[in-house]
Amino acid sequence: MSDVPTPPGGLAPADERRLAASLYNATWDLLDKPDRTQAEDDAMIHGAHASRHHWGQVGAPENFARGEWQCSRVYAVLGRAEPCLHHARRVLEICQANGIGSWDLAFAHEALARGYAVAGDLAEARAWTERALASAAGIPEAEATERELVLADLAAIPGQPRFW
Repeated sequence: MSDVPTPPGGLAPADERRLAASLYNATWDLLDKPDRTQAEDDAMIHGAHASRHHWGQVGAPENFARGEWQCSRVYAVLGRAEPCLHHARRVLEICQANGIGSWDLAFAHEALARGYAVAGDLAEARAWTERALASAAGIPEAEATERELVLADLAAIPGQPRFW
């Protein structure tokens, strides 16, 4: 279950889960905030990484992938292409290594599309957008809400033509 060794005196699993989820949600609150301060940008970075760390203690591969995705999104919002792409690649690696598909895989492709757009490589961004769209097309009808989220995130990538 864990991908990070538990340090001596580590938290109880229920506390790790609670902390991981709380940090993830707090990071989303900051991502949604229109006029963040520098301190809030820093808190957003640290919150995403801390959430991912705590999921690494008690989560499943899906949690690891989603934590890496959030780190990638934070860096995309801040215009920092290199760490954005690093974490986007980790999402894809985790999905592939663990047979994770559906909307998690579509979001892995979305993160790479967004990262390449932030880096200014629009051709590569378009290629990953096409992969994301193909993955989104395979999302079951029971998960239609998640498919719509993927499509909305793809539509919000700067410099991307709308493919659908």
